[in-house]
Amino acid sequence: MRRRSSSRLSPLTRKRLQSFMRIRRARVALAGLAFLFAVSLVSELLCNSRPLYLRVGGHNFFPAFQSLTHRDLLGPQAEPTRVNYAAFTTSDAFASRPGNVVLWAPIRFGPNDVVDATVLNARRTVKVAIIPQAHVGRLNLQPDGTIILPVACDPFFPGAVSAAGLRFDDHWRLPETLHAALADRFAGRASPAMRTVITHAADTALRAAVSLPPAPERAAPPSSVRLVLRQTEPIEMPFQLSFRRDAAGVPAPLRPRDWQRVPPECRGEILKLVEAAFAGAAQQATLPWKGRHAEIACARVEVAWPYPPVPGHWMGIDSAGRDVLARVLYGMRIALIFGLLLAIWAMFFGLLIGAVQGFFGGWVDIAGQRLTEIWSTLPFLYVMIFVGASLGRSFIILLVCYGFFNWITISYYVRAEFLRLRHRTFVEAARCQGLSAPRIIFGHILPNALTPLITLFPFNLVGAIASLAVLDFLGFGLPPLTPSWGELLQQAQMFRWAWWLILFPSLALFTVMLLTVLIGEGLRDAFDPRQQIKLE
Repeated sequence: MRRRSSSRLSPLTRKRLQSFMRIRRARVALAGLAFLFAVSLVSELLCNSRPLYLRVGGHNFFPAFQSLTHRDLLGPQAEPTRVNYAAFTTSDAFASRPGNVVLWAPIRFGPNDVVDATVLNARRTVKVAIIPQAHVGRLNLQPDGTIILPVACDPFFPGAVSAAGLRFDDHWRLPETLHAALADRFAGRASPAMRTVITHAADTALRAAVSLPPAPERAAPPSSVRLVLRQTEPIEMPFQLSFRRDAAGVPAPLRPRDWQRVPPECRGEILKLVEAAFAGAAQQATLPWKGRHAEIACARVEVAWPYPPVPGHWMGIDSAGRDVLARVLYGMRIALIFGLLLAIWAMFFGLLIGAVQGFFGGWVDIAGQRLTEIWSTLPFLYVMIFVGASLGRSFIILLVCYGFFNWITISYYVRAEFLRLRHRTFVEAARCQGLSAPRIIFGHILPNALTPLITLFPFNLVGAIASLAVLDFLGFGLPPLTPSWGELLQQAQMFRWAWWLILFPSLALFTVMLLTVLIGEGLRDAFDPRQQIKLE
């Protein structure tokens, strides 16, 4: 009966737990964080390039948790080489035997498996750049106004077979300034460059900009003067189309709304160019475009890393060709385990240092405080760089080094609590009974000083997770190839157009930190002494 009664929670502890469970946001956050942590612990069952279960020749194997070779699967006659399970399970030797069974994980990629680029060839696209051109032509004008040597001038003389031999002022209304400029040039006088707008004599909606180059003074008048004509209608801005083959192998535009901007008479020619581009040949052409011309350039976009989300890779592929979803999931497990271990280590070490300082006081407290202040001035980042360069980067080294700096804040709170409680009546009574200092510290004072530790634990966990992400982002955290949110964000800095490398790791980091903060706020409210006071 005594043993059973001693294991029961005190009424105050039960009241605090009930207060915490009444806070809905804290309760939901605790359940959400526990679910995410549980999911991360079974990451091998969700993301794995090795089968979860394999039955070959009547024998059962679990490749996700075993290191197997061909000899283990096929017998002593096979070579002891590593198994390519994707090729092995699709081979005739495996598929021809009805008793063979394979069970894959939902996502058939591990955190360090490089995606085969040929699998994504069906996702390749062709980019089509369309650059509408304005009509530009040039001609020479004789003193009597007759046109000679016209080049690309047909759009400016509608209805005429050729502009050669026509009189320019019969088709266009020339302003007096243009007449004066032409008269100066035909007289051999020096004239500056000139640009003006003229209107067609028959079609007033047709206008053109005329440019005359500067002319120096000449002893003999020229036989002709060159004019440059340019269309003045608003020029359509260049735009781009993207095509991908559909299930039937026919190129289809990814944005049908942009495809509607293409004139119907041009669509057939563009589709032919796209087909040739899918075959591997870069295509260029000039096509008639809404009464003018347009330059068309087609190029096939090859598969390259990083790659955006596609079916089968729902969070995209990183710059090394690895599945982002697998790395985010495995990175969550590493981040949570690292944060929990670091927070527990900081709590234990800070509790020990703060308890000794607060209980004994005097010179022990003063010496401990001065040493703590000196230790807190050490540059943590420089220490991590030095340790990483000398000992290498590993999970244990990072945890130990960071733990030596993360206990300082906890020790301050514990020291203050012990200084407040060491002169209480129950402590004096324990001393009068002759109890030892460790028993008084851990058996009498510590249970009454746990409130700041419990309420600070979630916030310390948040700081540990954020610090790991920052160190990985800077390149001083976990060793290469280790799944990490900070490492994915570091890739996003180099490939800023790869939005999926920014969105999904940041969303995972934000979600975990938000849930942890909500749990911390719930604990702070539940352990608040003011919540336990009732006025009679």
